[in-house]
Amino acid sequence: MLTAHQVLDGYTQGIFPMADPDEGDAIYWYEPTMRGVILPEEFHIPKNLKKLYLKKPFELRINGDFRLCMANCSKREETWISEEIIEVYSGLNKMGFGFSFEAWLDGEMVGGLYGIAMGKVFFGESMFHTATNASKIALVFLVDWLKMHGFILLDCQFINDHLLQFGAKEIPQKEFLKLLDDALAQG
Repeated sequence: MLTAHQVLDGYTQGIFPMADPDEGDAIYWYEPTMRGVILPEEFHIPKNLKKLYLKKPFELRINGDFRLCMANCSKREETWISEEIIEVYSGLNKMGFGFSFEAWLDGEMVGGLYGIAMGKVFFGESMFHTATNASKIALVFLVDWLKMHGFILLDCQFINDHLLQFGAKEIPQKEFLKLLDDALAQG
């Protein structure tokens, strides 16, 4: 059984848990050799998205409904977000470590992301959207919050084309661990 303290300890070591749906949602720890990161000060917002963000098309909330954000993130063909993961991370939210950044429209959550904040690092876990640009707007909202609170590292775990447009980059795990130690020490 995964515990909140195991998750926090894992993050400090540069590893993170994921459930494997092909193995009955057994939980395994992952340590990628290359790590996806965004440095908040180097975050890039595409011009059209910046205009949209300033128009405030969505109501933006932090922890409006953490569990619902996680549940929405898990709604995909293959997911590493099991019920056990949702329980543990919801506990981390209650402990003050788990955060969801959400986009709402007409009383419905239409986009968002969640992760864990420790020291001056945010460990991004997953994001979703059911309305165009909602997850992108939630990401911009998160990075604005990270900058406001002096965070120096956004861990994306794995890189993808979606994140590359925002200035995400891949670095070797060894380099990530150095950044991680610095970000945790500043907390």
